[in-house]
Amino acid sequence: MAETAREAMEYDVVIVGAGPAGLSAAIRLKQLDADLSVVVLEKGSEVGAHILSGAVLDTCGLDRLMPDWKERGAPITVPVKEDNFYLLGEAGKVRVPNFPMPPLMNNHGNYIVSMANVCRWMAEQAEALGVEIFPGMSCSELVWGDDGRVAGVVAGEFGRNADGTEGSSYEPGMELLGKYVFLSEGVRGSLSKQVIAKYNLSKDSEPQKYGLGMKEIWEIDPAKHKPGTVTHTMGWPLGKNAGGGSFIYHLDNNQVYVGFVVHLNYKNPYLFPYMEFQRFKHHPMIADLLEGGKRVAYGARAISEGGFQSIPQTAFPGGALLGCSAGLVNVPRIKGNHNAMLSGIHAAEAAHDAIKAGRSGDTLVDYDKELKAGPVGKDLKKVRNVKPLWSKFGLAAGLGIGGFDMWTNTLGFSLIGTLGHGKTDAEATEKADKHKPIDYPKPDGKLSFDRLTNVAFSFTNHEESQPAHLKLKDPSIPVAVNLPEYAGPSARYCPAGVYEFVGEGADTKFQINFQNCVHCKTCDIKDPSQNIEWTVPQGGDGPNYPNM
Repeated sequence: MAETAREAMEYDVVIVGAGPAGLSAAIRLKQLDADLSVVVLEKGSEVGAHILSGAVLDTCGLDRLMPDWKERGAPITVPVKEDNFYLLGEAGKVRVPNFPMPPLMNNHGNYIVSMANVCRWMAEQAEALGVEIFPGMSCSELVWGDDGRVAGVVAGEFGRNADGTEGSSYEPGMELLGKYVFLSEGVRGSLSKQVIAKYNLSKDSEPQKYGLGMKEIWEIDPAKHKPGTVTHTMGWPLGKNAGGGSFIYHLDNNQVYVGFVVHLNYKNPYLFPYMEFQRFKHHPMIADLLEGGKRVAYGARAISEGGFQSIPQTAFPGGALLGCSAGLVNVPRIKGNHNAMLSGIHAAEAAHDAIKAGRSGDTLVDYDKELKAGPVGKDLKKVRNVKPLWSKFGLAAGLGIGGFDMWTNTLGFSLIGTLGHGKTDAEATEKADKHKPIDYPKPDGKLSFDRLTNVAFSFTNHEESQPAHLKLKDPSIPVAVNLPEYAGPSARYCPAGVYEFVGEGADTKFQINFQNCVHCKTCDIKDPSQNIEWTVPQGGDGPNYPNM
């Protein structure tokens, strides 16, 4: 194929992704030097369109970036007033008291927010400082320098036909070149994957682990609405089938975030994470809250869960990994936005110092050191054993030992050191003949919904004439391997109904409904044959989350 000719634009720093990490980096760069040229490229149709998070926000990152965020009118107005934790059985619940929990688990002082709206507000702050922000610009390729460094990205390619050829309205996109390139694509970013592989950035770290987070926004009966209430649950319906739990956050306007997380290291290929979420809402405690209300939005997103020991080398020749591209979520706190912001600040400061010293395109070693030794590393190091303990010993014992380990880490030591994760989530999937199918109740259309009905509430749209952005390394594997050996798990692990097996016997075909894709990346993570690669579609395509 002939090399595509593209125009090029040069900047001091090119940032991929307008999430909390990328926007924090952009703002901090301009705070340090107003003359630096900074561009942020966002694949969503607008800033916030692809942002999905819980979210209870620890404002420590924002406090450092913009101490006057309240005066600036940040959409952060619902402080946490009540913090509840329950273990659920099928029909009952047990309240876990707050006092045995380590102080880091306390949510008081934090805020219930829409991170999509926080990012929209941050983008306004960045643009006021002179940052250029281009939404609807998918970054489909890396530009490599002659010396092997990352020199930039290709953004804004449009108009390819389904077979990959150039259509009548083809736009080749542009090369955005930078002295440094920051990848803040979120979990399992396609460019980040390439960079991690090329430079072997994970050679000294544990495998990254993941969860699948699904979320609905509900408008509920005002009589049941308690702004500032935070509730987390564990136990039913997952039981021994998988790790995970729920979150229920009361924000303003009689709205409640109802979320459910399933750890993706589950063994049973018959597990159906989306249906576990739907079943959860029929628990008496949840059903009573939602009865008489209506669901107004739905979305899903993978969550990095590997923690401190899974952070790769975050600096590479020409750039850095920020936020969830590096995997900075504190799993027991279910929080990563504060660390994403701090990572953006650290990367900006390292790049500013390098540019000021006349450098470009080298490895920002100081960023990696500060990330791991500074507040982000300290936050994650205290909880580093919670996930592997849970995976090894299950809910009760894992939480008990993990809680004890968090307490000792709060005092500055750990009796068990640093535990490893072992297998990847794909490798954790066992053959179907070791397990029994799980019978899930049919959605009732009031509290629980089928996938395609719910996907409509993610406002997802993809131009159908483009090539599918979900690529199979070997098209024969789904029917030849994954169906007979693993009972075709992609038909269940995808929370948007993208994958299905149609036909029977020798006529069975694997169908990819890429138009439904909400960009959660679960397929790229959980496919047992690691045969599915998630890549970016045309810019602006995908979900259009209003205030997730």
